[in-house]
Amino acid sequence: MTTTVLDPTAEQRPATRERTDRPESLSGLTVGLLDISKPRGDVFLNRVEERLCAMGATVVRYAKPTFTKPAPVDLRHEISTQCDAVIEALAD
Repeated sequence: MTTTVLDPTAEQRPATRERTDRPESLSGLTVGLLDISKPRGDVFLNRVEERLCAMGATVVRYAKPTFTKPAPVDLRHEISTQCDAVIEALAD
């Protein structure tokens, strides 16, 4: 199965990337929840956090300063070095 993900930031050609293998279980893993700072994203992530904790995952919360720009490099680095997986919240 082929999945195409388009970048909405005026890309000229879609980038091709291999999908990362999913873990068999989230139990014992650290999952980062990234709030992109859109209204009600935190409401969605609160519920996701409840579900992840019930599955045995450790949850770490992060937030972008604004939804209008990509996450700063230092924030992306922090997430990538501290988490086994990440979920990004999009809401309005």
